[in-house]
Amino acid sequence: MTEQAALLRSLHVPGNPLVLANAWDAASARIAEEAGSPVVATTSAGVAWSLGARDGDALDRASAVEAVRRVVAAVQVPVTADIESGFGADPAGVAETIRGVVAAGAAGINLEDSVRPIGEYVARLTAAREAGPALFINARIDTYLSGGGDLDETVERAEAYIAAGADGIFVPGAIDPATVEKLVARIAAPVNILVWPGAPSVAELAKLGVARVSLGSGVAEAAYAVMRRAVREALTEGTYTSIENAIAYGDLNGLISE
Repeated sequence: MTEQAALLRSLHVPGNPLVLANAWDAASARIAEEAGSPVVATTSAGVAWSLGARDGDALDRASAVEAVRRVVAAVQVPVTADIESGFGADPAGVAETIRGVVAAGAAGINLEDSVRPIGEYVARLTAAREAGPALFINARIDTYLSGGGDLDETVERAEAYIAAGADGIFVPGAIDPATVEKLVARIAAPVNILVWPGAPSVAELAKLGVARVSLGSGVAEAAYAVMRRAVREALTEGTYTSIENAIAYGDLNGLISE
């Protein structure tokens, strides 16, 4: 895991971003790897939905850690796991989660602050760092995701989190090029940006100095949209065009059996 974490860390290069289409189970992880991704990242939302839970700390720790284990076992590349806010009510609980994630073989994590008071999140982050000294810890700051979008507060949080051991800073919701450019200039760590249709391209974000680009829950959402379209089409029109671009059974089964 230490070697995988070192590889993951080396791939965070400002101006040459690591691009991640987030997976949610073993099959989607294998598809990402086979398609050329040098790293597999999970989406907490996709994982939770696939296990019958809502996103947002509703999934239990054991299920979350087991999901990480299955993804790690399915691929050879480093895995960075989205563990929401740590699946723990306090720093000790976060540390317990981290020990499980490390044992499962993850090379990195996303740990969200949920706009907690800085000191409270720092305590959780410190516990995570102590429990996983080699992990690449991507500290997620939710100031823009929550709708506030205060640049100075985001930078203040980033500075505190870096001092506490964060390796990277993830600011979902910040997508305006001028804002992203300012974040990159003021944050002394690799900056991760969440993207969706209509967001700046990878090339544009690279020019701004971004080090990591994530699709988040978007791929899982798109996959579930295919399911809904297929059901509605079959029930109403009696046709099946919604699944015409599917991966062939043999190809997908071959990926898993390998």
